[in-house]
Amino acid sequence: MSRKYKFHNGDGMYFVSFAIVYWIDLFTREDYNQCIVNNLNFYTSKGMEIFGWCIMPSHIHLIFRDQNGQPDQLLGRFKSYTSKSLQQTIIEHPGESRREWLLWMMKHAAANTSNVSNRMLWQHHNKPVELFSAAVFEQKMHYLHQNPVAAGHVTEAHHWKYSSAIDYCGGKGFVKLMGI
Repeated sequence: MSRKYKFHNGDGMYFVSFAIVYWIDLFTREDYNQCIVNNLNFYTSKGMEIFGWCIMPSHIHLIFRDQNGQPDQLLGRFKSYTSKSLQQTIIEHPGESRREWLLWMMKHAAANTSNVSNRMLWQHHNKPVELFSAAVFEQKMHYLHQNPVAAGHVTEAHHWKYSSAIDYCGGKGFVKLMGI
């Protein structure tokens, strides 16, 4: 892995993106999005300071800092926790017509990696980028909030329900943010 994509500064603020295996459009149901929102809010009690977030159909963007100085471990625990809760939500969702296929794809992804035994929901890489200046922070925040616009889902960033863009426009989003 490139040295460029690692958590080098435990106290730093980072932009990360992580995707569902095979870029599956999982976040098409309210229950799955709400699972992520609940887990983001839960992890604020574990030291995750969230500055920006966006759930896209197949991936998530997040700007965060770890109060405990171990962002790689915190993100790993978050991904593990959300993987288990999302898989359980998929299994229990009464209207999930893709259940068998989704679980099979996760099992197939796990078979192709050495450190996952049953099912793999998230791709391994996060591509952390340290936000070492206000300009880099603003660039990544703009990218994060404009992602649903660029994908054609909405015409205004603050119209995307599962994003922090509304918080930066004076509204109130679903996730507790730092500094707002």
